[in-house]
Amino acid sequence: MSAVTASAPPDGRRSVLRFRVPTDERRDLASWLSVTAVGLALTWAAVHAGVALGTRSAPFLGSYRWAFGFGSALAPLVAAGVLVAAVRGRFDAVRWRSLLVLGWAGTFVWSLSLALVDGAAGLTRSLQSPDNYLTDVPNVGDDVLAYLRSYTDRADELSVAARGHPPGPVLLLWALQRIGFTERLTLGVVITALGALVTPLALAAVRGVCGERAARSFAPVLMLAPYAVWISVSVNVVVAVLGAAMVLLGVRASDRTRTGLPSAGWALACGVTLGVAAFFSYAAPWLGLSAVCLYFARRRPFLNLATGLGALLPVFAAEAAGFSWIDGLLMARDDYATRVEPQRPALAWSFISIVVLLLAAGPPLVRSARRLRNTPGWPFLVGAGAAVIFSIAAGLARGGAEAAWLPFFPWLTVAAVAPAVQGDEAPPAPVVLVAVGAVTAIVVEAVLATPW
Repeated sequence: MSAVTASAPPDGRRSVLRFRVPTDERRDLASWLSVTAVGLALTWAAVHAGVALGTRSAPFLGSYRWAFGFGSALAPLVAAGVLVAAVRGRFDAVRWRSLLVLGWAGTFVWSLSLALVDGAAGLTRSLQSPDNYLTDVPNVGDDVLAYLRSYTDRADELSVAARGHPPGPVLLLWALQRIGFTERLTLGVVITALGALVTPLALAAVRGVCGERAARSFAPVLMLAPYAVWISVSVNVVVAVLGAAMVLLGVRASDRTRTGLPSAGWALACGVTLGVAAFFSYAAPWLGLSAVCLYFARRRPFLNLATGLGALLPVFAAEAAGFSWIDGLLMARDDYATRVEPQRPALAWSFISIVVLLLAAGPPLVRSARRLRNTPGWPFLVGAGAAVIFSIAAGLARGGAEAAWLPFFPWLTVAAVAPAVQGDEAPPAPVVLVAVGAVTAIVVEAVLATPW
C-alpha cells in the first residue's frame, strides 16, 4: 500500500497531496511506542527507587540537561527535508551513484545538526574528556611500534576508553593529527564525515542482495537514524564504517557473476577489512558472521577460507609489531571486571540495554523484526543480532550500548524494507516510522549530555 496518494479535483483546482499511513506501519509504530514507553517507565522507576546503576542518565551514560537554542532548529529542518524528499519519491528518481552521495551527505548533515544543538561543544566535548582516546595520543610519540609493544603492559596509564579497546582508535587520532587535523573541532567534523560513510556502504550492500528497490527505500531509514546522535561523538563509528565495508566486500565476492580468482580476491579483501576492524574493537569479529551466512546463502561456502585467511593477516601483522590481540582482550576483560561489573547490576542493565536498542534504532527496528523472514538480507542481521544478543545474555551490556553497538544498528533495520510477503516487490520507505525515529533523536540530543 502506498503511503502517499495525489488526487486532482474534477473542477480543475490545484492537486492536493494526501498522506495516508499504511495499516501495518501504524501497527509497528504502536508496538514500538508501547514497548519503549514501558521500558522507559520501568527505568525511571528503578532510578527513583535508588537502584545503583552507575549513571545519572539511565538508560544512557552521561547526564541530563535541557539544551535549546539556535542550533536546535537545524536538525528539524534537515529531517523535514529528507522526509519530504522521501514522500515525493526523490530517492527513487535519482541516479544510483547520486543516491549514494545523497545518502552520505544526508547522514553527515543530520549527525552534525544533532551535535550542533550544543554548538561547537557538541563536536569537541567528547574529545576533551579525560576518559577518551585523545588523552592517549601524546603517549604514542614518534615510535608507534614501541607504543604497540607496551600497550597491554601499561593498562593503568591508558584512558578508560583505550583500556576497553585495541589501539586502533588511538592510532587513528594520532595519524589524523600527524597529517594536520590538530584542532578538536576539525577532528569532530572529520570523524562525522567518516562515520557518514556507513550509509552509502550499507546501501550498496543491500542493493547487491535485496535489490535496488529495497536499497532506495532503505536510504531515508539510514539517513535519519536516531543513532546518529552518537556518530559525531564516538570514534566507535569507525568500526561501523569498517564493518559496513567488510559486508559490502563479502557481497561483491559472492556475486553470482564473479567466480575464480576475482571472487577469492574480494573475499580476501573482506577478511582483511574485518581484521582491521578487529584492531579497533574486540566486538567487530561478530560482523564476520554476516559474511559467513551470506556465503552459505549464496552457495559459495569456500569463500569463507579466503575471508578467514584475510581476517588473520592484520592480527598476525599486529602481533609481529608487538600487540597481542588476545592479551588486549584479556586486558579489556580485567578492566571491565574491576571497573564496571561491581557498579552496574547485570540484570538491570540487560533490560536497560534493550531500551537503548529501541531508542537508538527507532521504530524501524520493530518493523524489521516482524519482516525478518521475508528478506534475502537476513545474513546482514545475523552478525549484528548475534552480537547484541550475546552481550545481553552474557551480562556484558552494562551501559554504553549506544556507542558500543554503533557497528550493529544499521544492519538491525535492514528488514524494515522487506516486502510483507516473500518474493513481492520491496515496499516504499516507512516514512512515518523514520519521522518518529528522527523526533526521538532530536529529543535525546536536547536532553542528554553524552560523555562519548
